[in-house]
Amino acid sequence: MAVNQMYFLLAFLGYLSVMIIISWCVSRWQKSGNDYLLAGRKVPLFLTLGTTVATMVGTGSSMGAVGFAYENAWAGALYGLGGALGILLLAWLFAPAREQAFSTMSEELASYIGHHQGVKKLLAFLIYAASIGWLGAHLIGGGMYLAWLTGIDEVTAKLLIGFGLAFYVTLGGYSAVIWTDSIQAVILFVGFLLMAYFSIDLIGGWENLSNNHTANDNGLFSYQKIGLLPAISMSLVVLVGVLATPSFRQRIYAAEDVTSIRRSFTLSGLLYLGFSMVPAIVGICAYIINDSLDNPAFAFPYVAMNALPALLGGVILLAGISATLSSASSDAIAGVSVLVSDIYQWIFKHPIAPEQQLKVSRLGMLLTVFIALMMALLSNDIISYITKMISLVLAGLCVMGLLGRFWQSYTWQGAIATLLGAICATLLMTLNAQWLAYFGNAIIPALCTAFVFGVVVSLLTQSANLSEASAVERKVTS
Repeated sequence: MAVNQMYFLLAFLGYLSVMIIISWCVSRWQKSGNDYLLAGRKVPLFLTLGTTVATMVGTGSSMGAVGFAYENAWAGALYGLGGALGILLLAWLFAPAREQAFSTMSEELASYIGHHQGVKKLLAFLIYAASIGWLGAHLIGGGMYLAWLTGIDEVTAKLLIGFGLAFYVTLGGYSAVIWTDSIQAVILFVGFLLMAYFSIDLIGGWENLSNNHTANDNGLFSYQKIGLLPAISMSLVVLVGVLATPSFRQRIYAAEDVTSIRRSFTLSGLLYLGFSMVPAIVGICAYIINDSLDNPAFAFPYVAMNALPALLGGVILLAGISATLSSASSDAIAGVSVLVSDIYQWIFKHPIAPEQQLKVSRLGMLLTVFIALMMALLSNDIISYITKMISLVLAGLCVMGLLGRFWQSYTWQGAIATLLGAICATLLMTLNAQWLAYFGNAIIPALCTAFVFGVVVSLLTQSANLSEASAVERKVTS
C-alpha cells in the first residue's frame, strides 16, 4: 500500500471515530424508540435541510451521476434534474402527512385505503426491501470508493464501510444521522463546486469543455447519444426514487411541523436543481483528462486526486466517502422503523414493550445493515442497481401514494394490483433486452402498468367495497 493510500485509510478510520463519538454523545439522552428512530419528532428546518442535501449529494451524485457523465457527457445532469423535481413534488404533495403523526411509510400508505391490514403487511415487506436496496447501493458506492483510494480489495472495503456504519448508527440513531449529515452536506456541496472549478481550469478552460465532441455533439442532456426515451427514463427513475424512498418520508415524520418540512424540501430542491449540472461538468472533465478509466464510477475520486490541490482533494475525497455513509444511514433508519413498528407486530402479534423499544431498535439496525451488506457484496454497478431496484419496488409505491392521496375511489384491491403491476412489468422488461434498450430502464412501463392496474381494479371493486362497508355499518348499528 502506497503512503498516500495509507493516509486515506487512516483518515477514514479517524472519521469513523468522530462519528462514533458524536453518536455516543447523542445516545445519552435517548429514552425510547421514538427518540431513536424519529429524534423525538422535533427536527428543525436547518437540520432537515442538511440531512436532505447530504442524501441527494451523496452516493448518487458523487459516484453515479459523475460516472454516468463520464460515459454520456451532459446526460449526467439528468440525475440531479430528476432528484430536484422529485423533492419539490414531495414537499407540496406529501408534507401534510406530518400532521397525522405517522411512524412509517407503510402506515401512511395503508391509511389511504382504510388501514387494510393485509395491504399494510405487504407494504411493510416492500418498504423494508426498498430501504435495504437503497442502503445496499450506498454500501456499494462507498466500498468501491474506499477500495480505489486505499488499495484494499472491494470486499474488505465494503465490509469496513458496513461495520463502521452499523456501529455508529446503531449507537446514535436518527439524531446522530441528522447532525453528521448536515456537517457533511456543507463540506461536500462546497467541495463539488470547487472540484468543478479546478477541473475546468485543468483542461484549459470552459471553451475546451464545450468544444469536446462528446459534450457538444449530442444535443440537450446528450439525448442523441443515449436516446430521448432513455434520457427521460433516467431522470424519471430518480424522481420516482425520491417520491417513494422511505428515508425521505422519515424526514417528514420527524420534522417539527408541515411548514418546516415544506420549506426545507423546497430549499433542498432548488439547491439541487442549480447543482444538477455540476456532476456532469466533473464527469466530462474527467473524460477529457483520462478517457480510459477502468470503471466510470471512479471518475469522481480520480478528478479529486488530479484536479484539486492535494490537501483540498484529500478533504473532498473523505467527504465523498462520508456522504455515502450519510446517505446509507438515513435509509437504514427508515428500514428499521418499518421493521420494529410494523413487521415486529406482524410476526409477534403484539407491539414492543416501551422498556424494550430502544434495545429492539438497535438489534433491528444490526440485522438491517447485515442484510444490505450481503446484497452489496454481490454487485458493483451503482446506476444499474438503483434503476432496477426503483422500477421493481418503488414504482408501485409511488403510484399507490399518488392514487391513494388524491383519488378517494382507490380500493385496497387496486393497491395490491398497483404493486404487483409494477413488479410484473419490471420483470418482463428485464427478460427482453430489446425493450430494455428502447426504454433505457423499466421505470416508464412499471409506472404505466401500476397506474392502469390500480385504476381498473379499483373501479371493478368499488361496488364490492361499498357493500362490505354498508354491511359492517348495519351490523354495528344493530
